[in-house]
Amino acid sequence: MKAEIIAVGTELLLGQITNTNARYLSQQLSYIGIDVYYQTVVGDNLNRLKQAIELASSRADVILFSGGIGPTQDDLTKDALAEVLGRSIYINPASMEKVASFFEGRNIAMTENNRRQALVIENSHVLANSTGLAVGIAIEDKEKYYIVLPGPPKELQPMFENEAKPWLLEHVLTDEHPIYSKMLKFAGIGESALEEALIDLISAQSDPTIAPYAKEAEVTIRLTTKAATEKEAMVKLKQMESQIRERLPDHMYADQDIAIEEQILLMMTGMKLTLTAAESCTGGLLMQNLTAIPGSGNVFMGGIVCYSNEMKEKMLNVPRELLEGENAPGAVSQEVAEVLADEARKMLDTDFAVSITGVAGPGSSERKPVGLVYVALAERNQPTQVFELNIRGNRESIRVRAAKSILYRLWLRLSELQK
Repeated sequence: MKAEIIAVGTELLLGQITNTNARYLSQQLSYIGIDVYYQTVVGDNLNRLKQAIELASSRADVILFSGGIGPTQDDLTKDALAEVLGRSIYINPASMEKVASFFEGRNIAMTENNRRQALVIENSHVLANSTGLAVGIAIEDKEKYYIVLPGPPKELQPMFENEAKPWLLEHVLTDEHPIYSKMLKFAGIGESALEEALIDLISAQSDPTIAPYAKEAEVTIRLTTKAATEKEAMVKLKQMESQIRERLPDHMYADQDIAIEEQILLMMTGMKLTLTAAESCTGGLLMQNLTAIPGSGNVFMGGIVCYSNEMKEKMLNVPRELLEGENAPGAVSQEVAEVLADEARKMLDTDFAVSITGVAGPGSSERKPVGLVYVALAERNQPTQVFELNIRGNRESIRVRAAKSILYRLWLRLSELQK
């Protein structure tokens, strides 16, 4: 089945918001065996929207819309689709009752335009909106399938998962085995090196299929198979996962789609270990990523952004002779990275500490090149490990890769301790 996603909204064309819905829908459709061939963005204009629908209908079997079903006069998705299909449009009583109840329950006068959120097209299936007011619809017309979803992701995602996907499985994929997928996550290895290690499995077009995806400093593999039952699929997915893990035991950190930060927190929570950090060139990026995860307070005790030499000296006791002077190694050095990690660990008496110091650019520092970074891993009752990195890329890329690099080395050490 070929699909096209039509994202509706002038704000998308102006770059005022990012089209995250297309990414989400493309992923979800691929999981159930519907391939997205086209993505279209169209503004809030009836004629242009009708043209986009006619073009999509000529080249795709399944057309999904996001946005343009709110209460204002420029929310035109249902109007345009009704005209193209030659069907009438009307207020759905049950949906209208929900809209009216919303305003009554808050003692707010409902304006007339809110009735538009209850519009449906003749002979369509209503998709309930569990997190908003605008109702969605699904339509089958001349072997074409249309799904109309709201624009806000907090409304679109639950509507797709709970309403649209079951409808697609019932009406579109009736002769297909369900598709099952599993995500594997890797760190400390690039996409090309990972692909080389698995090239025979990938080239063989094996079942399950293997699809690598690269992100900044991480690589994801999606395993996909068709099977009559979930049990049968899991057997095949697990067998392939075992082959991949055997080849890349030092890089595969999770068998689910989570960041390495979350995997580290899960491991350290189970092992009852604690962590702190000292960051210079990354400016707290590593700590931000850790503390964004619920439950991180059980592991991460805190840290210091020691951007200046004064902070390094006063807060983390880095000797001035290491930072300044003709023969001093300088702030960007193995010696300073080691002291930062040691002192951060001692400061909060944690089991582990990590440190990062380097040149993120765009200009050089201390006559040292952009991308030179030192990261250190301190552990209670163990020698501190320091690693020199030479990272290519812009400022943000260097910061992200530096943070991911020391997390990867922490994951390796935790994996050793678990054996």
